[in-house]
Amino acid sequence: MKAVILSSGGVDSTTCLALAVEEYGAKNVATISVFYGQKHQRELAAARRVAEHYGVRHNEYDLASVFHGSTCALLAGAPHEIEHRSYAEQLAERDGGGVSTYVPFRNGLMLSVAASAAGSIFEGEDIRLYLGAHADDAAGNAYADCSEAFLVAMGNAISIGTYGRIRLVAPFAGKNKAEVVKKGLDLGVPYELTWSCYEGGEKPCGVCATCRDRAMAFRANGVEDPVLTGK
Repeated sequence: MKAVILSSGGVDSTTCLALAVEEYGAKNVATISVFYGQKHQRELAAARRVAEHYGVRHNEYDLASVFHGSTCALLAGAPHEIEHRSYAEQLAERDGGGVSTYVPFRNGLMLSVAASAAGSIFEGEDIRLYLGAHADDAAGNAYADCSEAFLVAMGNAISIGTYGRIRLVAPFAGKNKAEVVKKGLDLGVPYELTWSCYEGGEKPCGVCATCRDRAMAFRANGVEDPVLTGK
């Protein structure tokens, strides 16, 4: 059995990577990262660092042209700034349309690419394709492409389209981010190597929605985020 992780270089996908390496061994694991025009390109460097840490093969793909014309605040050149508010605050003003950093069908696109790539990276093998989506991202329909219904549908499509060789694994779909961090701390995940902030500056902004969620998840486990403390 082989495993491929769709890696953003953040908390959730890096925890998935740790799970896969523990289950299958580093030589049977690979990571895939995608540049889609995001402002926070630092996450790609983080994905490389965590792949190097675990000693797994790393692959990158450029899909930025797909999102040309999108006004999503997460994308470089967008006419909107990143909102410095929680997801709950954003959703309170919207009618089920997602948050300002929702990229159109991003997970659908990236999972499709990852499934195709995985079949080439580990040709002829049975593969588990990991996605780090969790319940907090799906809550309130903030990101529809993180919902359990979406994951089931994409998982079925991937399995059917690959003759059952590739199966989607979303180990945290029913868990919140604090539970993800708890598992990662138990596994010794090097969270100091990861990056989540949407602003993509030299240091995390601390006020965008993902920074807020990340900080709360670590504090719920009685520790501070090592990216903020430098430890």
